Order: sequence, then C-alpha cells, then structure tokens
Amino acid sequence: MDIGFVGLGRMGLNMTIRLIRAGHQVAGYNRDPKKVDEAKQQGAKPAYSLEELVQALRPPRAVWLMIPAGKPVDDTIEHLVPLLARGDLVVDGGNSNYKDSVRHAARLKDAGLEFVDAGVSGGIWGLQVGYCTMLGGEAKSIERLRSALDALAPPEGWLHVGPAGAGHFSKMVHNGIEYSMLQSYAEGFEVLEASEYDYDLAKLSHLWNQGSVIRSWLLELSERAFAADPHMKNIRGFVQDSGEGRWTLLEAIDRSIPTPVLALALLSRFRSRQDDSFRDRVIAALRNQFGGHAVKET
Repeated sequence: MDIGFVGLGRMGLNMTIRLIRAGHQVAGYNRDPKKVDEAKQQGAKPAYSLEELVQALRPPRAVWLMIPAGKPVDDTIEHLVPLLARGDLVVDGGNSNYKDSVRHAARLKDAGLEFVDAGVSGGIWGLQVGYCTMLGGEAKSIERLRSALDALAPPEGWLHVGPAGAGHFSKMVHNGIEYSMLQSYAEGFEVLEASEYDYDLAKLSHLWNQGSVIRSWLLELSERAFAADPHMKNIRGFVQDSGEGRWTLLEAIDRSIPTPVLALALLSRFRSRQDDSFRDRVIAALRNQFGGHAVKET
C-alpha cells in the first residue's frame, strides 16, 4: 500500500518503519526535518512539507496523522483539504477527542474526502509487537487500509468498532482503564516497599506473572523498571496525563455512570505534581517503559 505519515515521533516513526518492513511504500513528513531524514534512512520517501507529502502519494491517497490532539490536528486537516482530491482518505491515529473526530469526519465528507479515526495502542513497543488498533468510520474506508492494518497490528489486533468517533471513544476508555490499572499496581508496590520485609520487587513482579490472577504486560514492565531502579531513586513521582482519563471521567459523569476508581486514579495524578511518592515514581517509570513518555529525573 502507498501511504503517507504526518508526525514521525515516538509512535509515528516506528509505525512507518513497521510498514516499510512489511513491503509498503511510505512517505513521511514531520515539522522537524531531522525526523524526516531519519525516516528516509529507514526507507521512507522524504517529504519536507505537506505539499511534498501529497505529491509523493499515488491517488487515491491515504494520509495517516500521528500528531497531538486538538489544534494541531485541526490545522493539519485544514491544510490538507485543498491539497487532496475527491476520494482521498485521512486517518487520525492520535489520541483525539472523539467529538473532534465526529466533526472532522463531517468536514472531510463535505470536501469529498474520507475519514477514519484510529485509536492506536502499543507505545514504543509497537515496532516489535504490533499496534492494537480501534477504528471508527465507514467500512469501505477501513477496508482500503486493510493491508496496512494487517502489517501494523499483531494477529487479531485491529477492529472496526463503529462509525466516526467510535475508534477514539474506545481508545479514550482504554486509556481510562489504563489509569486505574497503573494506580492499583503502584499503590500495592508502595505498601510492599514500606513494609518491614526487604522485597525484591523485580523478582516479585516476575513471580506474579507466572500464573497469578494479576499477571499482565504491565507487570512485565514493572519487572524491567524495578530491575533498573529497585527503589525508584532516580525518578520523580510526577505523573502527567494526556487527557483521555479526564475525557473518560467526564463522559461517565454525563451518563451518570459511577467510575470511582478512575476518578481517584486521575486525582492521584494531579496530587503527584505536588509531592514525590514511591507510587508515583512507579507509575512514571511504567509510562516511560510502555510509551516512552518523558520522566522527571531526581
């Protein structure tokens, strides 16, 4: 498949590389030309502007955005509309609010263009293990992406979940669940760390993944994080949030759905910016492990 990528950051570049390794033709654009050069070294067609990106693709074109939600996506779509031709397809693979995706779908439909919202999970590990992808939009648009999705995702790792907005709504809730899981693990590890027993938390994380009820990929990452820094002395317990947990909680409130664990997990992130606890160092370390998210070092 011939596809263009806008945004060659932690995930965008790795997705580009994974597609190229699967035999797809990928053109890459990023505001920082050094990232374009890096993609070129991996076999991508370099594009140093959106105009060059569109020109590098064969019609009907598919352009996949991996950029921050909000104004960056709005501005990029508005820039692309006059450059693209009827029948071209735009995919938003970032963590956009689903309401924005519904709006973008209507805007592009009016311009004769197709739109897919793709909730992508996999972080910095996606290059190795693939990207779990939740897709919203029309079936014909998603079918056009099938070969690329098969290359990006692990087996059974992508799904058309509904109309425009459904992909990002499901990814929003996915990330809300993630908040709660991280908080639960972190609080448990803090109790262990504060006990009179000198636990090796890396070994305990490994043990819990051998058939226990709470085994998970996050525990595998816990093992890695504790092996590197057993007492989390080199990382501050400052935990950022990228918005999806807030949106999930607001949707729950609008629908009168009680989500106390998510609410407390989100509020705990806010509290983490006021002090420095062991549990927050655990969460910060895990976010760095699975997503390459920046950490504040001590």
